[in-house]
Amino acid sequence: MTAAFRGAVAVLIVAAARPAPAAEGVDFARDVAPILEARCVRCHDPAERKGELSLATADDLVAFGYVVPGDVGGSHLLDVVRPSDDGPPTMPKESAPLSEEEVATLTAWVEAGAVWPAGVVVEERAATDKSFWSLRPLADPEPPAPEGLPEAWTANPIDRFVFAQLREAGLEPNPSADRRTLVRRATYDLTGLPPTPEEVEAFVADPSPDAYERLIDRLLDSPRYGERWGRHWLDVARFGESNGYERNVLIDGLWPYRDYVIRSFNEDKPFDRFVLEQLAGDVLGPGDPSVEVGTSFLVCGPYDDVGNQDAAAAAVIRANTIDDMIRATSEAFLGLTVGCARCHDHKFDPITQADYYRFYAAFAGVRHGAREIASPEQRGERDAALAPLLAGRGELEARRAEFVAAIAARAEAHAAEREAGWTRPPADRGGVEERFGATEAKFVRLVVAGTDRSPATPSNFRIDEFEVYSAGPDPRNVALASAGARATGASRRADDFQDAYAAALAIDGRSSTRWHAQEPILTVELAAPATIDRVVFSADRERQRPSEPFAAEYRIEVSADGEQWTAVADSSDRKPLGDDHRRHRLFEAEITPDERSRIAEFDAELAEVGRQIAAVPTFPSWWVGTFSLPKDRDVRVFLGGDPQRPGDPVAPSSPAVLSEVTTGYQLDADAPEPDRRLALARWIVRDDNPLTPRVLANRLWHYHFGTGLVATPSDFGDMGARPSHPALLDWLAARLRADRWRLKPLHRRIMLSQTYRQSSEWRSEPAAADSGDRLLWRFPPRRLDAEEVRDTVLTVSGKLDLRAGGPGFRLYRYLQDNVSTYVPLDEHGPETYRRAVYHQNARAASVDLLAEFDCPDNAFAVSNRSSTTTPLQALTLLNHRFTLDMSGCLAARLEREAGVEPAAQVDRAFALCFGRRPDDAERGAAVTLVVDHGLPAFCRAMLNSTELLHID
Repeated sequence: MTAAFRGAVAVLIVAAARPAPAAEGVDFARDVAPILEARCVRCHDPAERKGELSLATADDLVAFGYVVPGDVGGSHLLDVVRPSDDGPPTMPKESAPLSEEEVATLTAWVEAGAVWPAGVVVEERAATDKSFWSLRPLADPEPPAPEGLPEAWTANPIDRFVFAQLREAGLEPNPSADRRTLVRRATYDLTGLPPTPEEVEAFVADPSPDAYERLIDRLLDSPRYGERWGRHWLDVARFGESNGYERNVLIDGLWPYRDYVIRSFNEDKPFDRFVLEQLAGDVLGPGDPSVEVGTSFLVCGPYDDVGNQDAAAAAVIRANTIDDMIRATSEAFLGLTVGCARCHDHKFDPITQADYYRFYAAFAGVRHGAREIASPEQRGERDAALAPLLAGRGELEARRAEFVAAIAARAEAHAAEREAGWTRPPADRGGVEERFGATEAKFVRLVVAGTDRSPATPSNFRIDEFEVYSAGPDPRNVALASAGARATGASRRADDFQDAYAAALAIDGRSSTRWHAQEPILTVELAAPATIDRVVFSADRERQRPSEPFAAEYRIEVSADGEQWTAVADSSDRKPLGDDHRRHRLFEAEITPDERSRIAEFDAELAEVGRQIAAVPTFPSWWVGTFSLPKDRDVRVFLGGDPQRPGDPVAPSSPAVLSEVTTGYQLDADAPEPDRRLALARWIVRDDNPLTPRVLANRLWHYHFGTGLVATPSDFGDMGARPSHPALLDWLAARLRADRWRLKPLHRRIMLSQTYRQSSEWRSEPAAADSGDRLLWRFPPRRLDAEEVRDTVLTVSGKLDLRAGGPGFRLYRYLQDNVSTYVPLDEHGPETYRRAVYHQNARAASVDLLAEFDCPDNAFAVSNRSSTTTPLQALTLLNHRFTLDMSGCLAARLEREAGVEPAAQVDRAFALCFGRRPDDAERGAAVTLVVDHGLPAFCRAMLNSTELLHID
């Protein structure tokens, strides 16, 4: 049996052990383990192993030889914790030396034989304080009524909370921003796009007292709202459309999740339902694509798909995959860094290692992959439609096979006489030589009928060198490119990666490069007609690539004009490479024209049936994950995070971190896979769970103001920031829950507050007291994020394509072999003019403009984007082909909408870009620029202006 020594010693018994005799006066669990736990294993546990040393288990101690039972002088552990003549103890490095009593205890333990009960693991004790602010029950505080509260700040409770802390700090808020600033701020905030000049003027001229409220309502109802706020969630969900790691292959079936997120925000789907669908959509709506697609959340992170034959390495890869799901879920919804408890109890928060593996048990059956989504009824209807077609195809295939078998049997009967003609060795990837009578040719070509891998597949082979030799006593290779020859042939991916596998590589004189054939013919045009008598070609001349496919069945043809061809050599008298080639050769020699026609008829009939089968509607196959538990359903704690060191079993159950405030759940160890995820999801959105509404309310605040009330949106633990306005955070979270988890009412409350409507004007006095604007004495100005920059340039240029949904566009060329390469596009055509949220964001696919303005790579979840200022941003925006093209488009738009007068063009440009008219000085300088350097140059300056790229 197993047992746990917890509490003061936090020692875990992980295996059955025969009780060890206690040393005289020293008990390991009572006396020694607490010292190791408190003073040693923080640095010397199985995960950290500082100095390559672990003091967590008896095996570790023996392996490292730091303790010699019974030998005090020979035990190095005692040497490093005791002072010496040269100075104080060398350990522990990061805390005070051990006391004399602690050293004496360890010495007595070693002297008595260093007894360590089998199976006992010493762990650093987890934090135990569950009264931490974020773990307390959610409060619903009464908004304060501070003295001196301005009349305009009385109506919205948010303002009362904010003003109370401003007053306490002796600060005053800024006045309200002007209407032009407000409409631009609110429009960008909710849609990520600039307001049109007409929208700005209409709002500025609207005298009604509810004009601002109606503006907010209109923006919340816009389909652009979901695109903007869905992008925020995709950051949190670590959404990336490639799998990362070394292969980094594109995933084409993830875009439905992006559309699902956008649709959910536009519909104001209750967030508790949003959570449930992302963790267990397949359970809640089986066969309903609009619901099942939510589970893409679990599998839209990076994962290693290379595979590993070593079982231990494969287990680590699998553990890493589930770790990504645990971190994404716990941080996105709960603001807890549960991933820090993978190898040991959390060092700062009351999250045990067992809590981590309770999450692990919930996701143990989740795997990355695409899956067809359909209800049982839909599958039944499709099966009924397919049944007669599949039966008919089976009958045709059987008849064809019988017909072919008869020909093959006849061919075997005549095999001996035909095999007698196969006198030469088989083709060799290291080199094939064909000699023939001297003949004059301007063109020489290799026509391949089969490869070593398939006698009937004439493509996807390699040629590293193709040589044509002149006849006579001094032969030379006349097919070299350096001699003026040219090679043509369809190449694998030549369109995507220019010259990477081109036919020219077959005549470059270097066997280190090679042509990757897409079609069966390689044609070489000589620089001048030549008399030739020999051709040599190879796929692996240096014998460095034994798996390279090569041409095994072929013929050599020559031509004087490239039109009329004559065969001069072939492989028909070479021995076949194996049984498949042998049978294919015999069959081709035996079959009659009539029989070949009959086989063609069979193939045509099969093709027609295939077309009918393909016409039966299919179900969408999306990257939503697959769900099935492994045969061994037991989930155990991995000691030190190592799957090869299993500890105590853990059943699917709620993490204990919230056990004092939230009702938990406990499932059987063999609970079905769907029940595990659904139970966890329901626990996350329980009414008595205080973390989820706090985290969500804080995320909304963060995206409205640039910084959350908690500045670390995904870490509400001890290492995260403390809330700047704790009562306000709880009030917002309580409103969210009261509004049935709908976000739009909370948006409205925040944006209608005077706090949000303040000007962003900088003032020295409050800035000296609150330089980070954490007390919200002004609205924090911000720069547009990466997607907003691109979308804004397209919008003001009149080129933005608002087409929503569907597969994304690419700002790169995707080159895929064993690994993937993403080459940024030099030019962005109209097909790329959609909103940036619809870009197919592959991991590590750096796109110049987006990358320079801090668009995250999404290798990990991003809860708080960086906002850097670098010279490359200015250089890229000024000189990128995209900006130059859009400058021309904006110039054309100004000419269409404002005519030919420079002053009118300048006024229209200011309205489009800034939502205002230029003053006299601005107009004069701009007109001069237009006259002296042209309208596109002025437009280029406008697209690079600070005012365009910043929100006040």
